[in-house]
Amino acid sequence: MEVVIVPDAAAGGELIASAIADLVVRKPDALLGVATGSTPLPIYTALTARVRGGLDVSRLRVCQLDEYVGLPKGHPESYRATVLREVVEPLGLPEEHFFGPDGSAADIQGACEDYDRALAAAGGVDLQILGIGTDGHIGFNEPCSSLASRTRIKTLTEQTRVDNARFFDNDIDQVPHHVITQGIGTILDARHLVLLATGANKADAVAATVEGPVASLVPASALQLHPHATVVVDEAAATGLKLADYFRATYAAKPDWQGI
Repeated sequence: MEVVIVPDAAAGGELIASAIADLVVRKPDALLGVATGSTPLPIYTALTARVRGGLDVSRLRVCQLDEYVGLPKGHPESYRATVLREVVEPLGLPEEHFFGPDGSAADIQGACEDYDRALAAAGGVDLQILGIGTDGHIGFNEPCSSLASRTRIKTLTEQTRVDNARFFDNDIDQVPHHVITQGIGTILDARHLVLLATGANKADAVAATVEGPVASLVPASALQLHPHATVVVDEAAATGLKLADYFRATYAAKPDWQGI
């Protein structure tokens, strides 16, 4: 995989936004897979600035990585509502250009299968944005998830529910127990995977992902199997990389036109 070390989160956001802008120019109706949480926000901020500067994203389509199960449609803390606030609306996209799994469906397993079919029918994800957990998880694929897994329902760990309670008035009883997540196999179907990691607390997970063996214990290590995976990390998140100097030199020598 390609590893790019940047000074800080803002620089990482700018770099990835540039890759998305290049994609949109090449393929105006590209399908962009987005992630929630604080890590990808610099990407969306930088991409919005490009749109305000004249980048035409009117045909861009957006899809979700995961969704809570059991929240009513329109709940402000659903991941659908979050992506609408943080991505779709700032970019000025019509809501019909955005889709994701139905976490309120009566048949959740059917909803998972429907979502994989919808991704395929849309032509597949062109670029999928990913974050990483401190334990190496991507999406809600926790350690020991199958590397061939498809979109499915997962049970949230108690710690994850505690961590997410801040979005639910600090009331853990309001936090759902289950989520729908793209499986690792589904994620690997995307044409370009771009993982952004920032902060020293992600250093061990980044090192295990990039330099460790491919193992279900570190779900993000599956990116090593992908033909076009890019890992963008700030200096703090790069502190565990034995080959950090090599990665810096390799990217510095890359032609300006090549991008990521």
